Amino acid sequence: MEKPREGSLPSTQSANTLELPIDLKDLLEAGVHFGHKRRRWNPKMKSYIFAERQGIHIIDLRKTLEQLKKAYDTIRRIASEGGRILFVCTKKQGKDIVAEEARRAGVFYMTERWLGGTLTNFETIRNRIEYMKDLERMVETGQINQLPKKEAAKLQKELEKLRKVLGGIRDMEELPDVMFVVDIINDEIAVKEAIKLSIPIVALVDTNADPEVVDLPIPANDDAIRSIRLITKVMADAVIEGKQGKDYLVKEAEFAEKTEEKEKETATAVETAPEETQEKTKETAETTAPDTELSQKEKEAPTEAVPEEAPQEEQKPAEEPPAEAKAPSEEEKAIDEKAQAVEEATEPQAEEGAVKEEKEEAAAEEKTEASAGETEEAAGEKAAEGSEEKVEKEKEDEREAL
Repeated sequence: MEKPREGSLPSTQSANTLELPIDLKDLLEAGVHFGHKRRRWNPKMKSYIFAERQGIHIIDLRKTLEQLKKAYDTIRRIASEGGRILFVCTKKQGKDIVAEEARRAGVFYMTERWLGGTLTNFETIRNRIEYMKDLERMVETGQINQLPKKEAAKLQKELEKLRKVLGGIRDMEELPDVMFVVDIINDEIAVKEAIKLSIPIVALVDTNADPEVVDLPIPANDDAIRSIRLITKVMADAVIEGKQGKDYLVKEAEFAEKTEEKEKETATAVETAPEETQEKTKETAETTAPDTELSQKEKEAPTEAVPEEAPQEEQKPAEEPPAEAKAPSEEEKAIDEKAQAVEEATEPQAEEGAVKEEKEEAAAEEKTEASAGETEEAAGEKAAEGSEEKVEKEKEDEREAL
């Protein structure tokens, strides 16, 4: 690879006094310090390596934090001047994270596949983007439905492919002013094109990479998901601070905390909801008893209430007529009618049950008598057979004696 351009990035003299939203502890917890095995290392990374543990290089996090401050200051300055920034990561474990942070910061990104000539042959890429927009207009206006089904399906499939690859740079009218790359080995073609066009590069550099091919290397683990998420988030925060100021970052952090609290509250509410529903079902089950039990309780209610109300009626003034208190209401009449209907329905059932029981008992007695007679006949037959055998044996004995 060619060596980077000197003086392609603005000076970062104020980077040492810059305060980052993260510290060494955050870098350590994210696993930024883990490098590759010694046999895979690049000797040019020697100045960024702290030590070796069990054949694995450990990155010096103090130098990582120093380089991260420089990168933060550079990205923030370019964003404040209205520059175009491009995030690049085609690694499987990092592409979703980079796309999410790029959308949050409002910058361009390429995460699915780097098309050869994306920067060096930018006019052709712009033509493909315009073609993608034409297809989207056809879908919105319904013009695609007028085509044959096979052709329409083919165009839909082509549109999905273009959206997947070029969706992150659809509004990039010109070449970017700076490019942030997660893995310079995996995205080697993107780095070469940026070097050829003198586009500054800010990149994560692991112990197996060459830090001299980029303008501002950040020594860090470029394979761990947490490491990629942490450093990409810092770069996105730099863009947001450059565009909208540091106060916006503070408000965004407060908003994120509030949203997390709301999510926790909703999660607890969802967990407690099944318990509340169970309690409600129990209450409804207790209130909704069978009609027969309710009718019996309601039937017993007036008979118990009459003797209790009798002394109260004697204490009432003579102005109130006693006939109204003694007169049964329509509800009590309905209850009495239901109870009588239930009794009338149960009487024939009880009689039928008694008749069935008597028939069953008679049949059982007949069976027992028949079985007893059979046993007696069998015993008599056996006894007769035994006596006949004895007589025959006596006759045989007499014959032998003669």
